[in-house]
Amino acid sequence: MSKIPGWLGRLGAELTELGDRLERRRAEAEEDATARSGSGPAEAAAAPAVPVGSAEPAESAGAVSPEGARPGAAAVTDHVPPPPSYAPSVAARPDPVAAIPWGMRVAAEAGWRLLVLAGTLWVLMRIISAVELVVLAFVAALLVTAMLQPTVARLRRRGLPRGLATAVTAVLGFVVIGLVGWFVVWQVMDNLDTLSDRVRDGIDELKRWLLDSPFHVTEQQINDIAKNLSDTIGTNTEQITSAGLEGVTVMVEILTGMLLAMFSTLFLLYDGKRIWEWVLKLVPAQARPGVAGAGPRAWRTLTAYVRGTVIVALIDAIFIGLGIFFLDVPMAVPLAVFIFLFAFIPLVGAVISGALAVVVALVTQGVFTALMVLVVVLAVQQIEGHVLQPFILGRAVRVHPLAVVLSVAAGGLIAGIGGAVVAVPLVAVTNTVVGYLRTFGREEALRLAPQPRGASAVDVAPTPAPGSPAGKSGRGGAEDGA
Repeated sequence: MSKIPGWLGRLGAELTELGDRLERRRAEAEEDATARSGSGPAEAAAAPAVPVGSAEPAESAGAVSPEGARPGAAAVTDHVPPPPSYAPSVAARPDPVAAIPWGMRVAAEAGWRLLVLAGTLWVLMRIISAVELVVLAFVAALLVTAMLQPTVARLRRRGLPRGLATAVTAVLGFVVIGLVGWFVVWQVMDNLDTLSDRVRDGIDELKRWLLDSPFHVTEQQINDIAKNLSDTIGTNTEQITSAGLEGVTVMVEILTGMLLAMFSTLFLLYDGKRIWEWVLKLVPAQARPGVAGAGPRAWRTLTAYVRGTVIVALIDAIFIGLGIFFLDVPMAVPLAVFIFLFAFIPLVGAVISGALAVVVALVTQGVFTALMVLVVVLAVQQIEGHVLQPFILGRAVRVHPLAVVLSVAAGGLIAGIGGAVVAVPLVAVTNTVVGYLRTFGREEALRLAPQPRGASAVDVAPTPAPGSPAGKSGRGGAEDGA
């Protein structure tokens, strides 16, 4: 019994020593966890790797000894040890944006923007096609207003009120247009019998020429062609009747469009400035200064185009009409009026009106007269293209001939004759607006850019052109300083 107290004493001493050892290891583990959590990933990665077979990881990582589990082990398990030195290195995956070539990224960015723009234009064209009559009537009113507005301004400068000046100008303009239309119809109806007789004589002469020509055409073949034409007209009577009904519908639409154009012209002449100010309020505030500057320039371009085209068409009609008249071609005055009207379709209109005059001369007066009419038409059109248009229209509405041909073709495909008439002034106005907005945006960027200061301002300051006023003033200042 005397040995039991000694054994219990030794057991208590060992337990005390074991408790002290556990307390020291727990304190070391807490300090190690605190140091690892505060040092960050870089120091954790820089810690030396421990060999797999060594006994140190158990102590350094705070592993539980056989004597018992230690508290605070959860704090140590949060740390993920670095991979062993023999593990293969894995390359990081690249950014998907960096993996795509630069050219493909640019093409994709431009592609979806072009798709959005094309969709917007498609929707806009669908809307315009749905209200094509209204759009064409308003555009025709714009063209007539551009032609008559200088007269209104001149009358107002002479002291007439705005309403009276608008009424006088509109009445005179519509009366002149109506008289021209009535004169054309009267001349056509008055010369219709003579023209039909000469057309019949021309057909007989053409038949005799074909019989005597080296093409070996027989009279039976000519009669068969005439019979086939007659049978075709007889079998397609219903189609011709339906076409006539469609023609009546077209005439009603034309009259409706003319009334809309007349009312729109009156309001544009009387209240055009207020209408433009109201349109400016619909534009976002940031873009309003540029649009406000582009609008008057676009209107000046449209006015110059309409007035120049009217003058050029009038000169063409007068000279070609005089040539047709002296060559004794019937309906010289109606043909001159047709030449005047078709001159509003650039390039294409001149070809169509000239070909019509040549055909009438060929059928009524023969080959020689037709050749002479062709010479007159070509001479006047050459003078128009190389002298009249550059001198009268000037640089304000200068459009490349390729752009003219493509715009007329596109306008004709979209909206027929009305689209062909409107296409070129639309292209001219768009060219003016785009050019002004590009210059305005560049000037705004330079104005809003931070101005250089100090000695570097002289190096980066823009140098004026030699012929500009700034360049002249700079040279004058230098000479004065010298």
